[in-house]
Amino acid sequence: MKRKILASILAGLVTISSLTACDNKSNSGDGDEIVIGAVGPHTKDLSVYGIPVKNGIEMAVKEINENGGINGKKIRLAIEDNQSSDSEVVNAYNKLKDTEKVVAIIGDVTSGNSSIVAARANADKIPMLTPSATDASVTQTGEYIFRACFTDPVQGEIVANYSVEKLGAKTAAVLYNADDSYSRGLFEGFKAAAEELNLEIIAEETYNNKAVDFNSQLTNIKNANPDILFVPVYAEDAALIVNQAKSVGVTSTLVGGDGWDGILSKMNGGEDALANSYFFSGFSTVSTDEKVQKFVSDYKAAYDSDPASFAALAYDATYMMAEAIKNAGSTDGAKIIEELKKLEYDGITGTTKFGEDRNPIKAIMVSSFEGANYKYIENYEVD
Repeated sequence: MKRKILASILAGLVTISSLTACDNKSNSGDGDEIVIGAVGPHTKDLSVYGIPVKNGIEMAVKEINENGGINGKKIRLAIEDNQSSDSEVVNAYNKLKDTEKVVAIIGDVTSGNSSIVAARANADKIPMLTPSATDASVTQTGEYIFRACFTDPVQGEIVANYSVEKLGAKTAAVLYNADDSYSRGLFEGFKAAAEELNLEIIAEETYNNKAVDFNSQLTNIKNANPDILFVPVYAEDAALIVNQAKSVGVTSTLVGGDGWDGILSKMNGGEDALANSYFFSGFSTVSTDEKVQKFVSDYKAAYDSDPASFAALAYDATYMMAEAIKNAGSTDGAKIIEELKKLEYDGITGTTKFGEDRNPIKAIMVSSFEGANYKYIENYEVD
């Protein structure tokens, strides 16, 4: 009797184990679909960045599925909102891993949240590709973590090189937000490159969060009269600084990073202050590339707005992850990251390949302004 009971229990356990294994295989991509996760701030403070990323991912998945999916299997996109909260980031990641059993993750969006996800994804050997986290430390987490955007220091380095090579600058001033890691990161990259390029920084001014009056700093910069003024801040602050720079009589060429994306919507009719200004980003809506213009048109049709660089980077990141899974012929994490390392993808943000640190190697897009419109200048890459 005991032997019969034991045999029955063992048979039951085998059945449960088999069902569980089948369920895991189905969710991991060995069934009729491949589950890819996306996590970002879709509500609350950081949603201004998270929503465009979500839109870009959804657009890419829709197109990939309409074109046959990955090796004949459709992508099922599992999306989690981290609610702009560190604690919710952990909950979102755990749901993607444990409930959805994703084979890869596109995200997170901001550097702080991405670091939290990266530590867990790397430990669990789940490939992660962040479209937009710029802090250099994110990909240093481990070999399973990749990024589609430039790091802050690299972007600063590129701005310094362009200023010397293309704008003929010999002297520079910088005005940055001392409280913001993005702003500091660009400044530090710029400063390090400037020293190597003999670009003399003759004025270095800072401000703190929530500042709205920059006249004192800008007056000092005006008196120094540098060839360029580097303003590595986000669009809202940049718009205030650009307008006030004109008011105090700064005549230097103004340059900014990808944080300037969207600055025209913040100028409140003062767009003429942007004359003779340049900014550097991973994407330009006015690029002459046919792929870019199709993306811009499709995005407008779907979301009734122009796509920000966050959306474009997320769109390309999704295609890159799908291509790596296709080339791997597997949803095994180790095989996917090996294909990401070898990938050279020609997308709407340029041709991207990954360096040894899993950061992108590609050209940056240089834009300027014509009145109330953006003007694409060129793609630029440091040799």
